[in-house]
Amino acid sequence: MKRFISLGYFFVITTTAVVLYSCNVTRPFINDLKVPGDLYRDAAPSDSANMATVPWDVFFKDTLLQKLIKEGLQNNLDLKTAATNIKAAEANYAQTIQAFYPSLAVTAQGGAYHNADLQGNNNQLYQLYAASSWQIDIWGKLKSTKRAVYATLLQSEAYKQALQTQLVSDIAGAYYTLMAYDAQLSIAQTSVEKYAKDTATMKMLKNSDVVTGAAVVQSAANYYAVLSTIPDIKNNIRQTENTLSLLLARPPGSIERDSLFHQQVYPAIHTGVPAQLLSNRPDVREAELQLRNTFELTNVARTYFYPAITITGEAGIYSNSLSTFFKPGAVFANLIGGLTQPVFNNGLNKQRLKAAEANHEAAMYNFQQTLLNAGQEVSNALYQYRMANEKATSRREQILNLEKAVFFTSELLKYTSSTNYTDVLTSEQNLLLARQSAVNDKLQQLQAVVNLYAALGGGRQ
Repeated sequence: MKRFISLGYFFVITTTAVVLYSCNVTRPFINDLKVPGDLYRDAAPSDSANMATVPWDVFFKDTLLQKLIKEGLQNNLDLKTAATNIKAAEANYAQTIQAFYPSLAVTAQGGAYHNADLQGNNNQLYQLYAASSWQIDIWGKLKSTKRAVYATLLQSEAYKQALQTQLVSDIAGAYYTLMAYDAQLSIAQTSVEKYAKDTATMKMLKNSDVVTGAAVVQSAANYYAVLSTIPDIKNNIRQTENTLSLLLARPPGSIERDSLFHQQVYPAIHTGVPAQLLSNRPDVREAELQLRNTFELTNVARTYFYPAITITGEAGIYSNSLSTFFKPGAVFANLIGGLTQPVFNNGLNKQRLKAAEANHEAAMYNFQQTLLNAGQEVSNALYQYRMANEKATSRREQILNLEKAVFFTSELLKYTSSTNYTDVLTSEQNLLLARQSAVNDKLQQLQAVVNLYAALGGGRQ
């Protein structure tokens, strides 16, 4: 069996590849989609400072909250799943790099075979050889595939960062909500105690003919009305604790926490310029990487219209006996170049390209929509924060005046006839509602800052 090295053919194939390489059909990726300068409503267009760059353990001052966030980042199962997906993406990317190198397989064979001659003799054949093949990346197919997979790898990393941003936001939001329920429970319990005293006072005043029986029963009704809200608040506390425990990947249980009105808002509220979303906000980065991925897959689809050039080779030794196995005459080698031109699958290639171009167009629209969503979230959170701050001063004044109203009407009812029990009950109800509103105002302020921090892409350490 004669073996040979086709060096001339190999030279022709290699020369052709070099010439054709200059006619690469793939295109470089250029993102022509710009971030609008007015993406944020009512934001300072020249403010380059950005609170998203502040690490979460600096942004949140509450040490108990810091502890919870750290626990969540270490244990959250969704975050761990995202980390394993990154490992899978890294392995896929490593495979695309290996595609640039020749494949190699080593085979060893030996044994007897029957030769169909008149004597019917059995002959021996021993072989040890290596086979290799190499696809020349003339049209950029392998490079575009590598870039597409690399974009997918970066997407998985951006997705993990997006999960982390959302996790930090969710933990902080649940923590603040939990403290707001605590504050509401404290107000309700204090009001119950106050209404119980009022009911007792009304009974005394009725015995003194200062008020009628209607005042007693109305006061008792207010007492039970507030008392009936306590189970709902306790239920909300329990459910919020369970939600926070789930985020921390721990069984449902109590959560150590501070008080709502001890919480401080991060003092430097800066949104930066909209263009910073491309580097700061992970879901925007993810959408842009998806755009890159589909673009490179479109490049890959174009290369199917052109021939593929593959070089294959074999080298090894063979002999009819082990005694001559390692002699020079037993060595063989073979190097062959092959060219494959698609003929009957042109229709399939056209449809493959159309599908790739459609996916790229969809990714372009998704990128634009992601930018608009990000701008909306930043604008909403910024305005929510401003409105919450506007309410804070007026709410404090309202509570201060209502506390005076409750005191004065109560005293007037005891010692004069210039007021009646309805004035007292009304002022107490108004004070209760104002205090509950103050809790909601504080929660709204804290949530707005958290939402703004997340909308800008914060949550890194």
